[in-house]
Amino acid sequence: MTTGHAAVRPPDTVPAAVTSGARIRGFVRACRPRQWLKNVLVFAAPAAAGVLTTPAGLLDAMVAFVAFCMAASGAYLLNDAADVEADRRHPRKRLRPIAAGIVPVWAARAAGALFIVAAPAFAALAGGWRLPAVVAGYLVLTLAYTYWLKHQVVVDLVAVAGCHLIRAFAGAIAVNVPVTSWFLVVVSLGSLQVVVGKREAEMRNQGTNGTRSTLVTYTPSYLAHVRSMASGAMIVTYCLWALQIHADTLYGVSIVPFVLIVLRHNLLVDRGIGEEPEELALRDRPLQLYTALLVILLVVGIYVK
Repeated sequence: MTTGHAAVRPPDTVPAAVTSGARIRGFVRACRPRQWLKNVLVFAAPAAAGVLTTPAGLLDAMVAFVAFCMAASGAYLLNDAADVEADRRHPRKRLRPIAAGIVPVWAARAAGALFIVAAPAFAALAGGWRLPAVVAGYLVLTLAYTYWLKHQVVVDLVAVAGCHLIRAFAGAIAVNVPVTSWFLVVVSLGSLQVVVGKREAEMRNQGTNGTRSTLVTYTPSYLAHVRSMASGAMIVTYCLWALQIHADTLYGVSIVPFVLIVLRHNLLVDRGIGEEPEELALRDRPLQLYTALLVILLVVGIYVK
């Protein structure tokens, strides 16, 4: 334990040595812009419906994307403010701007609340009340996760996967296109695989001494089993969708890169590097290659043929 006068600094004040520029940069980092990559899911349903080539469809999808970025950043700010003491005991999370004292806790809470109020209001630009309602539902779930659900074993996995599913559903709501059960099942299983892989990688890297209370209860074999189950079910569902619903060669060929993406992700998790899924998407070249190939095949199948 640190002793002396340096230890009396209140946890919600910024050290005097931190400049205004550093505070601004720290605030931007605390909003976690890299995590906005997850919000690309809002484009999935509009893209599959073939409406992204229309100005109205693209604009409404962009509104949904920005609204979810605002909502996610607000939730991250509140989450990091709530976890500040636990993060300060973590070897990596202690460097987060709020835990490091660069962004005051009170400022993070105020900004988080502002983003959370602004997100549904901005979503109303897409017209109607349904998208703001979906954004509000996402906020209810993610805030429930921040303050309660993340401490509930198994439920925490489903809650995070549910947040991903809501993002994908919001894209369909924004452009007013129906979503199929095939789409929802694939997204749900894919989200579960990513979330479980993240927990498994955390356990491999930190053991049971991390900041997540649920890691004490989970076992590596259980998480690996759930990940394997989700992966297998997702591959089967995608194959049925591609071969039975779309009797087209391009959709059938798209199964190959899809399976490669799933297998590559599982390999990375087994190697203990799936703790930050967005980093995998930004840095892993094979994963990027397989994803690009899958997108090209689906785009050609939807928009060209």
